[in-house]
Amino acid sequence: MIILRKAKETDIEIIQDLASRTWPTAYAEIISTAQIDYMLDKMYNKGELLSQFQKGHVFLIAEEGSRDLGFAGFSIIDSDNRIYKLHKLYVLPEAHGKGLGKLLINEVVNQVKDAGGKALQLNVNRDNKAAEFYKKAGFMIKETVDLDIGNGFLMNDYVMEKQL
Repeated sequence: MIILRKAKETDIEIIQDLASRTWPTAYAEIISTAQIDYMLDKMYNKGELLSQFQKGHVFLIAEEGSRDLGFAGFSIIDSDNRIYKLHKLYVLPEAHGKGLGKLLINEVVNQVKDAGGKALQLNVNRDNKAAEFYKKAGFMIKETVDLDIGNGFLMNDYVMEKQL
C-alpha cells in the first residue's frame, strides 16, 4: 500500500537521495550531465532545502512499506491572489506506472484547495514528457520562459497553471 507522509526537516537526506536517483533518468535526454549535477547541487543542497522548509514549503513523500519512492514539494508564491507553486514532483524510475505521480499531484491539489488556493502553477522543461502528464492533470500552458540559472545554464520551461 502506498502512503503519503508530510516530510520533516529530518527527511532532507531522503529528499536528496530521491532527487539524485530520479534526475539522471528524468533529464538525461533533455539537459547535459553537467547541468543536472549543477542543478541538483544548487536546488537540493542541505542549506537550500532547510531554507525551503523554514519558508513554509510542504514536502510529501510517497512510501510503500519501508521504501521511499517519490516526493512532491509546494508552497504559496502569491498570497494576495492565493497562487501556489508545485516546485518538485519526482518518482523513482523503478516505481513508474504505479500511479504515484497522480497520487502526489492529486494530494498537492487537495492540500492547496484546503488552504484556500485559487491556482497551482509549475515549471516544466518544454522537452520533458512530464508536460503531457500535467496536461492530463488539468494544467494549461500559461507561458514559455527561458530562465538563466547561472553557470551558463538555462531552463527552457513552460509555466503551467491549474485553476482550482
